[in-house]
Amino acid sequence: MKKISFVIPCYRSAMTIEGVIEEIRNTMQNLSYAYEVILVNDFPMDATFDVIKALAEKYDNIVGVNLAKNFGQHAALMAGFGYCTGDIVVCLDDDGQTPADEVGKLLDKIEEGYDVVYAKYEHKQHSLFRNFGSKVNELMARFMIGKPKELYVSSYFAAKSFIVKEMLRYQNPYPYVIGLVLRTTKNITNVTVNHREREIGTSGYTFSKLLGLWLNGFTAFSIKPLRVATAIGAFCAGAGFIYGVYTIIKKFINPTVPMGWSSTMAALVFIGGMLMLMLGLIGEYVGRIYISINNAPQYVVREVVGRE
Repeated sequence: MKKISFVIPCYRSAMTIEGVIEEIRNTMQNLSYAYEVILVNDFPMDATFDVIKALAEKYDNIVGVNLAKNFGQHAALMAGFGYCTGDIVVCLDDDGQTPADEVGKLLDKIEEGYDVVYAKYEHKQHSLFRNFGSKVNELMARFMIGKPKELYVSSYFAAKSFIVKEMLRYQNPYPYVIGLVLRTTKNITNVTVNHREREIGTSGYTFSKLLGLWLNGFTAFSIKPLRVATAIGAFCAGAGFIYGVYTIIKKFINPTVPMGWSSTMAALVFIGGMLMLMLGLIGEYVGRIYISINNAPQYVVREVVGRE
């Protein structure tokens, strides 16, 4: 019998995680798989891990992993992957918005031969801000890391164990799950499931966290931002040269034309701003290289419960 490993990053989910576990238990009773659940607490400042401890004591197939501090959703997933023993790994959210009772749809696609299956939502029940952030992330992932246009990416997905093992080879402190998936396989598909409204609490993603997630993905898995910076620099240099030639010719044709102070300052400010932007981008890459070679941890586990 094949075994499923559910990995759930938990962030301020003391009020919701029990309901998710109950739904998983009810669903798996009707499916011919053994299973385990890995709960990774990514915010050790509230009562979430107390609830996880209680669940691990109550059920022998639940493992609780308590991180030392908040490392982010993708790092929490990587931490959970390290404790998986299943043939298929399923990742879902801790708030009940991702329907655990429809996991059979993902598993059926895996059994058809796909390596990774992402849940696709026809109607997302997120806030306008989250939907906007998801759309921006979608467009940037398509451009920066080569995500296929037809592939919908979400936090609810299933992957074969060899995919997860390959992902675990990535030890740098800036994990980005879809980037790791795409560099491992292209045998990916979608399956449509429902998306529920959030009953308790609000999303843990702020603008700064979404921006940090984008930077993690695109500076760790793509050099296209550097190529874009090079192209912009070449364009500005070319535009400056052409404008200089135009100014000289104009002066020869009409010597009385005054040389504009405002246009000169505008050009200087524009070019100076572009240079600072490009230097900042290069600095972001260099800084991440520096942090990586200094062996900054991807995550730090404080405590594990539920497995001997």
